[in-house]
This record gives sequence, structure tokens and C-alpha cells, in this order.
Amino acid sequence: MCKMQRLVCVLAILSTVVAQKDLHYAPGHDGMVHLFEWKWNDIADECERFLSPMGFGGVQVSPIQENVVIGNRPWWERYQPISYKWDTRSGTPQEFENMVRRCNDVGVRIYVDVVFNHMSGNHDNARGTGGSTANTYDFSYPAVPYSRTDFHYPCEAKNYQDAGNVRNCELSGLHDLDQSKEWVKEKIVDFLNGAIDAGVAGFRVDAAKHMWPADLQIIYSRLKNLNTKFFPSNSRPFITQEVIDYGGEAVSKYEYNSFGTVTEFRHGMEISNALNGHNQLKWFVNWGEKWGLLPSGDALVFIDNHDTQRGNPSILTYKSSKKYKMGVAFMLGHSFGIPRIMSSYYFDHFDATPPQDSSGNLKSPIIKSDNTCDNGFVCEHRWRQIYNMVRFRNAVNNTGVNNWWDNGNNQIAFCRGNAGFIAFNNDNYDLKQTLYTCLEPGKYCDVISGNLENNKCTGKVVTVDQSKKAYIEILSSEDDGVLAIHREAKLN
Repeated sequence: MCKMQRLVCVLAILSTVVAQKDLHYAPGHDGMVHLFEWKWNDIADECERFLSPMGFGGVQVSPIQENVVIGNRPWWERYQPISYKWDTRSGTPQEFENMVRRCNDVGVRIYVDVVFNHMSGNHDNARGTGGSTANTYDFSYPAVPYSRTDFHYPCEAKNYQDAGNVRNCELSGLHDLDQSKEWVKEKIVDFLNGAIDAGVAGFRVDAAKHMWPADLQIIYSRLKNLNTKFFPSNSRPFITQEVIDYGGEAVSKYEYNSFGTVTEFRHGMEISNALNGHNQLKWFVNWGEKWGLLPSGDALVFIDNHDTQRGNPSILTYKSSKKYKMGVAFMLGHSFGIPRIMSSYYFDHFDATPPQDSSGNLKSPIIKSDNTCDNGFVCEHRWRQIYNMVRFRNAVNNTGVNNWWDNGNNQIAFCRGNAGFIAFNNDNYDLKQTLYTCLEPGKYCDVISGNLENNKCTGKVVTVDQSKKAYIEILSSEDDGVLAIHREAKLN
């Protein structure tokens, strides 16, 4: 009997772990977009008017908990909590709940960036976005409430060869919570369960690397199942954990992927390296775990995120638009990992504030007649070369990478089952090749250079012959270094 109970228990834990890697995307939807520093009402509008029609799976939203108001309002103030109230520059609790409902109603899931490794750093007369106050020098946060006994003893996290220093000391002077304390765990679980009640599909856990895996596992195990108003019974919240691991440190991403997905920072680094000319695209023939990446189902992948686009000059961003679009196309076109697209605002230095008015209120993106954004927002997710690759991804879902071709250098192509074909040219000379596409004979619209509209292509037309081959041309002088066709972009 004891053995049988143990087996049942182990199986239950395993099923919970697998469930915490399920994104709960609606049928016909794939790909997450990080709408960085958007307001809740604007995200709800974007779900309805653009993300759902284009087949996006979900949105990562900025932190929802009240944060300390800092000076001229840098983006990173959102990562300095003062309480777990849902009052931020993005909106009120009611606006947040309304956004979650509206997005779920059109099949777009919401994932919240949650900050519970720490509270704020030290600030004179600390006041939050919702009016809460704190005596940060005394570790007193009455709006939670937390007091000095809820924190690790103050020390600086600076020795990345010592896991204890990384996890028990303060990251950038932010007061480090002790998640081994029952009271702290209770407060965190209550905060997360409130968001689950509102209908979110899961969480991005900020600074997970700076918390002990055993503590996180307990916290996740105490989370409620997802709200059955929007999700099937017994659905577990999706978890992705921020663990920056390029190798060579005491804390490893592999300590966290048994109970949730993990942010795979090497993904964007390696793709950026290659497109910047420091490696050859031909080597991506075995892209994935053989490159030292996490298993595909455990890896949340991205080209850039809100940190790396500011802090890592070797990472591709919207500022190198041709190569950036190639990187995102490779991420969305390949079968490896769980992709997240960055949607930025324009910045020219690390601390640059999000688009805001003279009173410090966040601005709304303005949607232009060509469907791109303005008012300080980049909106990479509205670039045709990116949203059409989300549609490509949906068209080739549940297929693998096959029929790889390369020129021995930086021109590559591959099929996704018999549903799609994609080619890249990162050489400084033209790609002109007749290649096997795996697709049925017919005429297809290249979804990078244009759209399929009224049974016509607004960009390149690719003709697949009876042997499933097609002449593929990507000139080095073209605006885009990619060509992609799929079964849902075929002319009748």
C-alpha cells in the first residue's frame, strides 16, 4: 500500500511539472509577445484588433504589483515592489481584470511578469504607484506587511561562483526576501493566486536564479489551478523562470527546468553572433540541445528581451532591423523552443523612460494607417516580417525541421514537414538556387516580402513545380534576408 501511495504521489508531481510547461494557447494560436510597458486597456485593444486575428498565442505583460516611484520614472522602477497591490502605471486592478477577460475571450493568453525575489532598494520617503509607503532603510513594507525578519541578512550578490551568495544576498541593492520563511511564501502564493483568479495563464518569474529551487518548487505547488471560466479543469499555470545562464557559474538553468520552463539566454546570443558574422549559419543544422541549450519544451526562447537589448551590445535589436528580422524569422520558423517576441519602445540609453506625458503617465501607442506604431513605441510585433512568421508558425505547427540545405556558408534553407519552407541569406552575395521545398506544386506568396490578399501576392511569388522544387532568390541588396512560404499562403 505504501509503495502504491508513493507511486501515485510521484506520478501526481510529474503531471504537475509537465502541466506547468503548458502554455494553454487557444487552437490556431502560437507565439508570445512581450508588450513592454503597455497599459492594460491598450493591451486589451491590441488583443482584439491585432493579436487574435494574426494568431498570436499570448502576451507577457509588465509587472502588476505596486512599485516605488523613482525620479524621472525609469523602466526598472517596475522591478522595485513596495506591495502586492495591483496599482501600477499600466492601470488599476479593475482594468487589469478587464484586460485579462477581453484577451481570453479572443483566444489570447496573459502571462504576468512577477517580482518576488526582492522588494525595493533604499529610497528616501519611499512611496508607491498606489500610494503605499515604506521605510526601506528599516526593511519595513507595511502594505504587505513585511518587516526585517522576512529578509535575508543584507549582503551584496557579487560572487557568481557561490550559489549561496547569489541567492541569499541583494541583487543590485534590492532587499532580498527569504522564501524559506512560511510567512513570505504565504504572501507570494496569495499574490499569484489572485492573478490566477483573474484569469491569467501563467507567469514569468523575475530573478528566479536568485532564489533557491526548493523554495520555488513549494511556491508553485501551492498555486491554484487556472480559472475554469477560461481554461479546462485542472489546468496548471504556465511557469517560465528568469535564469541567466551563459555557462561557467555556480547557478545552472538545469536546476530549474524540472518544475517549469526557463528563459534560454544563449538562444538569442548564438543567433545574434551568427547573424553578426561571428559564426556560420550552416552550423545551425543541429540547432537545439547540441548547442548546450535546454530541451526544447523547457526553453523559453527570444532574440532580445527588455534587459539584453539595453545591456548587451552584441544582441540584435530593432536597431539592426534587417538582421533582427532574420533572427526572429529563424526563431519562429524553427521548431526549437517556446518563442517570445519583444515589442519595445524607442530608447537611446539604458535608463530611458517608457513613452510618458509630462505628469509621468504612460502614453498609448498610436496605430498608423500602415498598421505600424507611433508615439514612442516600436511595436516589432506589427512588422509584417514578424507577424507573418507567427502565421507561418501556426501553419506548420506540430512538424519538425527537415530537408536542410546550406551552401557551406551563410545561406541556409529548411522545410517544416510538408507545410512550410524558409530560406536565409546572410552572405554578402546573392542566393539564387533551385531548392526542394517539400510543398505541393503551385504558386505561393512569400510572406516576408508581402501578404496573400484577394488571391494575389503583394510581394514575391514562388512557383513550386511537380517535383516540389522552386527557384529561390534572395539578393544581398534586398531589404530582407529571408523568404518563407507555407501551405496557407498558396494561390488558388
